[in-house]
Amino acid sequence: MDKLFRLRRPNSWCRLRVSRVSTFCGRFYSSTSLPDQADTIYRRISKAGHPTNSMAAILDQWLEQGRDLKQSDLQGLVKMLRRYNRSGHALQVSEWMSDQRNHQVSPGDIAIRLDMISRVHGLEQVEKYFNGIPDDLRGLEVYGALLNCYASHKYLEKAEALMLKMREFGFLKTSLSYNVMLKLYFQLRKIEKLEMLLQEMEQNGIKHDKFTCSIQLNAYGATADIEGMEKLLSKMAVNPDLTLDWHVYVTAAKWYLKAGLIDKGLTMVRKSEPTISGKSKRIAYETLLTLYANAGEIDEVYRMWNLLKNLGKVYNSSYLCMISSLMRLDEINGAERIFKEWESEQQFFDARVLNVMVSAYCRKGHLEKAEAYFNGIIESGKDPDATTWDRLATGYHANGQMAKSVEAMKKAILADRPGWRPNTMTLAAILEYLKQQDDVGAAEEEFLKLLQERGHSSGIYDKLGSNFNKETLHFEPMDQMVREDTLVDGEMHGIIKNESSS
Repeated sequence: MDKLFRLRRPNSWCRLRVSRVSTFCGRFYSSTSLPDQADTIYRRISKAGHPTNSMAAILDQWLEQGRDLKQSDLQGLVKMLRRYNRSGHALQVSEWMSDQRNHQVSPGDIAIRLDMISRVHGLEQVEKYFNGIPDDLRGLEVYGALLNCYASHKYLEKAEALMLKMREFGFLKTSLSYNVMLKLYFQLRKIEKLEMLLQEMEQNGIKHDKFTCSIQLNAYGATADIEGMEKLLSKMAVNPDLTLDWHVYVTAAKWYLKAGLIDKGLTMVRKSEPTISGKSKRIAYETLLTLYANAGEIDEVYRMWNLLKNLGKVYNSSYLCMISSLMRLDEINGAERIFKEWESEQQFFDARVLNVMVSAYCRKGHLEKAEAYFNGIIESGKDPDATTWDRLATGYHANGQMAKSVEAMKKAILADRPGWRPNTMTLAAILEYLKQQDDVGAAEEEFLKLLQERGHSSGIYDKLGSNFNKETLHFEPMDQMVREDTLVDGEMHGIIKNESSS
């Protein structure tokens, strides 16, 4: 264990994953192809992955060497960086493009910029930038991007107010803006408002596209309205403007399985397979693999895995799906075998794969195995991220090793990244433990100071420590970890629509 606590600060930026590209912003550079792999500027930018690296410096150096950069090259770089969740770097390139090169920005460029500012700096800066946009550039694209920013942050009141303004301007001619609001209503479980908006679409002659129907299916499923979901599926089947592709079938399958209707769920999954084609095969097979695992169909899980391997290069996301699915099915030997394969094959370290292994071992009480995997990654020169440390801290807590839990949580806090939050139950238990161990309160004060220095408010955790009894603090951390690990599968489902449409 001592080896674990002698690490340098993890580089969470090593985690590569496909980011969710907004519906509005993902389409404006569709005519701009990604830079050629042999393009030196592409390779320089691609390799400079650490958040502190300056994209402007790399671009300036490129020009100083007597080389040129076309606007289409820069737009391609922005698209590439956003695709790999490097929004901060993408924003730097976008700003350099307009500020240093004086390229005239289009409404599409502005829409992209709004999305990046939203991800990097938040809504306050989004609104500040929006207010400085000339009126003649504030068209549907820009308003649509702002709407998507509000929806992404689940800021309902501002999203509704903006939707009203867009309605007044006559911008609501297609399903695009409606789908953004429908998705927001679904996420906030505002089902009545969702239904009213659907009625408005019908009254205004706005056709429901496959995304509209997907949101409807999810709304029916989330409210356990299986009958409503089946009626919608029947309508879609006879609608000449819609095609029942694999996205539709897996959405229905997911809700059937959640409702315990395993046979109906498997029927939907099997119906989806013949509709899979082209570039969507990888994400489709990953999704089907996860659904088969949810249904307990281990043979089908391995069949999907073989289909994924037959595609050629196996991506981190595929390993993540497979390992998490096998762990869920208690196929530990199989998961360990796939993990070793990932270690030997992976080009980009993705801490989420390690997190799945650590979480599963902690839940089963196999802390020695969790530590062994931890040590193996460290010895290979890779850095676990904040979530991995947090998982380990939770495992120690659940198994009564509070001193180790404290040290692991300290490492997690030191390795945090934007948006990361500790397991609140484990953190509350740690505060309670420190109170009991130190009459003077110095250890607790030192821990709280660390939290505050890293941007975490300690007040809520003080309340947790006082409001939850010892039984709750012992059992609920693992439940919270299970819920958070389940988001791995949710993330896979969540990017289906966006990746297929980008």
